[in-house]
Amino acid sequence: MSGRLIYLIGPSGSGKDSLLDAARARLAERGCRIVRRVITRSAEAVGEAALGVSMQQFTEMLAQGAFAMSWQANGLAYGITREIDDWLAAGEDVLVNGSRGYLPQARQRYPQARVVLLTVDQAVLRQRLLARGRESEVEIEQRLARNQRFGERLLAEYPDVLRLDNSGPLEGTVEALLACIDEPPLCA
Repeated sequence: MSGRLIYLIGPSGSGKDSLLDAARARLAERGCRIVRRVITRSAEAVGEAALGVSMQQFTEMLAQGAFAMSWQANGLAYGITREIDDWLAAGEDVLVNGSRGYLPQARQRYPQARVVLLTVDQAVLRQRLLARGRESEVEIEQRLARNQRFGERLLAEYPDVLRLDNSGPLEGTVEALLACIDEPPLCA
């Protein structure tokens, strides 16, 4: 019996890293691994506990076939190592913090992937992005408009994507994530 790939996606600031950190122990109890991504940014960068590599290291890993999935977004390169294929083959569930833009390729490689889209109210997302201080207000408004268009298009193209709202308390979102993974109809 093979494991399931859970492909978590959502806009920057939607709280994917916070959700994964909060759900980590409960997912492990269920036998679900959270994949550590390889990212071309410094290991000291704020955010997820990813493996930070240089662009040269990333390019070498890519050339050596180290990645099951890889993409570029926001000026960075991201990779998911091939070990996930071993875990899936061994019957383990694997949760990947993926990319909305890479979803077509992920679906092609893993057609049975359960895709979970983390959404957040635009006003809440605006506040989170402002609090991070990485972008100007103009850039944030542009990002919000892009996110809105992208989300609408994604849901139209992939009606089986499970939506998960992260506008409220994090513990409620953890419970909803576990319900999405266990019982898709409960997720909305």
